[in-house]
Amino acid sequence: MRRLVVLFVVSLVGAAAFGLSSSSTGLSVNHEAVSANTFRAELAAISLHPTLDCFITALDPQNYAPGAGGDSIGAAGAAAWANFRVEGLAIDQYVTQRLKYVPDPAELAKATTSLELEMTQQAKNDSLNCPGTAQQALAEMPVEMRRTEIQTQATSLYLVTKLKKSIPLTTTSMQQFYASHVADYDTLCVSVAIVLPNEVSAFSKNQSAGMSVAELAKLYSQDQANASKGGAAGCFSPAESSYEAVRSDIDFSLPLNTFPSTPAYVTDNGSEYALYIAVTKKTVTPFASAEPAVLEDLQNLNAVSAKELKNDVLEAAAVHVDPAFGRWPTSSSGPEVAALTKPTKADVTGSKKLTTPDSRYR
Repeated sequence: MRRLVVLFVVSLVGAAAFGLSSSSTGLSVNHEAVSANTFRAELAAISLHPTLDCFITALDPQNYAPGAGGDSIGAAGAAAWANFRVEGLAIDQYVTQRLKYVPDPAELAKATTSLELEMTQQAKNDSLNCPGTAQQALAEMPVEMRRTEIQTQATSLYLVTKLKKSIPLTTTSMQQFYASHVADYDTLCVSVAIVLPNEVSAFSKNQSAGMSVAELAKLYSQDQANASKGGAAGCFSPAESSYEAVRSDIDFSLPLNTFPSTPAYVTDNGSEYALYIAVTKKTVTPFASAEPAVLEDLQNLNAVSAKELKNDVLEAAAVHVDPAFGRWPTSSSGPEVAALTKPTKADVTGSKKLTTPDSRYR
């Protein structure tokens, strides 16, 4: 599991021309340092290799954005990468010094496979069509960067096994968890109505009067192709990348074929709409198809206890970050590198806000 917690993500952009060229310390943890030049070289490798760039982007697609220029990295991206490196150094030190664990060649080989599978799965989850494989992405890393990533993957995997509250990510454990939560992985068929805000009141009145999901969608939904089918948006199984997003939008306390009384609101091309989602059918999903979702859920459960330990490790560490890359405060979510709060004018390209349509049901 990347850096113990799957939420440890990287936000990168462009090339590596952030700050002044220097061989000074870019960051250090307990006096183990990464030079500024090494730090920039890692960013440069990512920006120059499309396959590596794609798999790194998969770790945090929403925060992947250009900096002030075509060959620069934004403050948020530099801070995110610095945070990633700080966490890796701290975990490596904790595992090797406190737990006396040093991975042997066989364990490093397993860690390499684990890292490749994790990168592949994350790209799939984010619907990214990378130009090469995860193996090729690792090969595109500088030697020291690749060695560090594999080493940290090995120590992170070992540390996860030592967490008292963690659930082993084995097939047997996943099958047992699935059997106890089988309803959580049903294949879900849903109907959707995308309604104008000024028609919400009429929509609710007709729903209260007994109008069916299909009738409501045909009458009110602004997605004509969807409305013509009575709002039917299809069926989603745990094997699909959109499953988790769809599942998070559903109110499972409602009976089948029932829109919620209170909608969610989404923005599409600058216009706001009320979004109603109803489950019309549930079907038990075989474990083989549900396995990706089960694995993600177990990773997230393990992440809770992992994050507690990670924060403890970081709070006890002596951390230095070159101000060119970020600052080291203690935030409300725990110790982490933060982006600079006062960017230069060169970092500001405009004040226009961008919105992304919710297209899961289109």
